Amino acid sequence: MSDETVDRPNRFRAEAAAQGLPPEEVEEWIRTARPAVYLAEGGDGPLVARAGGDPLLPHGVPKPSDPFVASVDLAALPPGATGLPLPTDGHLLFFAGADVGGSEGRVPDAVMYVPAGTPTAPSPLDHAWRKPYRPRELRTVWHQLSAPMPESFALDRWGDLADDEQFELAEELGDAWAHVGGHRPGWALQIGGHPMSPQNDPVHYARDAGEAGDAAEGEGDDWLLLATWRYGDEVTELDSGVAHWVIRHRDLAARRFDRVHRYIEMA
Repeated sequence: MSDETVDRPNRFRAEAAAQGLPPEEVEEWIRTARPAVYLAEGGDGPLVARAGGDPLLPHGVPKPSDPFVASVDLAALPPGATGLPLPTDGHLLFFAGADVGGSEGRVPDAVMYVPAGTPTAPSPLDHAWRKPYRPRELRTVWHQLSAPMPESFALDRWGDLADDEQFELAEELGDAWAHVGGHRPGWALQIGGHPMSPQNDPVHYARDAGEAGDAAEGEGDDWLLLATWRYGDEVTELDSGVAHWVIRHRDLAARRFDRVHRYIEMA
């Protein structure tokens, strides 16, 4: 267990106690926090992810229908830091356009897993409506606990009948958590954890869609945030745009990336 998973909850308990927040809800907030890894540009560490440009695709695979976002070297992630049942090596590739609401929900080719040792080659995707995103190298990496958004916490804790006081308490818990978090540089890609969404919770969206389809697919288990990407300033059609990829725990463990749900939004 890293210092982050112990120190921040302890600092949060002290801050919450100073504000008179209910201990039971403080402990529930801590219980719902999940580990996450954050990747950013800069630094002189090993190359953890490559973003933009042309993807390296295996020979003969169908080309994804959306632009290439990023490729993550899974072996370069800190072991166990995401809390997700990811493969321990190979590359995970993410794809998304910049159309809010476009291809929303399940997108079979939004994520591709390329096992280690697979021959690959640069593969232009030839989207006439968009040039490739700006190439970036992500060499800065850190991991920390990720807490739910306050509104999501309230809905998960008290259901659709949560009242104004409960939503306000969730906001106070979120503020106390953020207050003891310390400074982190701006990140480009998040793996695991809870979503930080400018609009709505993509995990809730996927869960609701999954419940509607459970009769056909069988009962679902927990939905997880696989990744969130922050678009760069060059994507002018999105104001502080983000893309989220969400998947069921069992599908991730089985490497069924064709069952990923994707959501694109902006502030």
